[in-house]
Amino acid sequence: MERIFHYKIGPQDAGCSITAYLRARGYSRRILTHLKQTERSILRNGLAVFTNQKLAVGDILTITLIESEGSETIAPVPMPLSIVYEDADLLVIDKPADTPIHPSFDNHENTLANGLVSYYAKQGIPFTYRCINRLDRDTTGLLIVAKHMYSASLLSGMSMEHQIHREYLAIAAGRLPDSGTIDAPIARKEGSAIERCVDFQKGEKAVTHFFLESFREGYSLVRLRLETGRTHQIRVHMRHIGHPLLGDFLYCTDFPEAQKKMQRQALHSYLLHFTHPITGEELRFTSPLPPDMRWMI
Repeated sequence: MERIFHYKIGPQDAGCSITAYLRARGYSRRILTHLKQTERSILRNGLAVFTNQKLAVGDILTITLIESEGSETIAPVPMPLSIVYEDADLLVIDKPADTPIHPSFDNHENTLANGLVSYYAKQGIPFTYRCINRLDRDTTGLLIVAKHMYSASLLSGMSMEHQIHREYLAIAAGRLPDSGTIDAPIARKEGSAIERCVDFQKGEKAVTHFFLESFREGYSLVRLRLETGRTHQIRVHMRHIGHPLLGDFLYCTDFPEAQKKMQRQALHSYLLHFTHPITGEELRFTSPLPPDMRWMI
């Protein structure tokens, strides 16, 4: 994967070292080390330079980011991919159900990572898999994948600062209020490697806002907006308030009729809204409800 950036130096950055200039633009120490180890990756007016040199007004700083090795431990496995958006820096994928985002000890091939490594291998492009917002295996919908280490660093920082806005649609048991906020910390459930639970003593802060969209056949279609991104946050919070997600057999086993309507938790990442980390363009993507949830419309 190769990406080239050009920066024209203005008066406000004159006298600044190249290192300081790049650090101010989100280049991490790890990225700077990578650039220093790559021949002619940092050019000032077309000439290779050391990063302690000072910049002058009108200088053209050219950064060539080359990643010649990809995710070698991830096997390329061809699979259908629903790519909603792709440019030189990132992708937005609409993930189907029954698709983990990365390999695990008992699943090395049926993952989104395998599919993307295959997608780029066919183009002869080394690709390192870097997923920014994670979704559970059976949660459908939109997620972001960075295409190089610089966009990954910027997007990860944006995620930590809650600058990537995500909304979900879910089908929950019973009728919820028109709107509400669940502010309940989440921790790993004792004795389990997978399950989480609300824990007001040991849990990490977790906040979910919900909005009732419709009510039908004893179930609510709910729109949810996250302030935080804890593992299984929506699933745990909805169970906590007495409205577990339809088909969520990890957190609720009290609804046998759910087996007829859903073979998975009824949760869909339907909206992503964020500012492009490189271009500054406002990006907004939506995904329609998948077929197994459309009966609630």
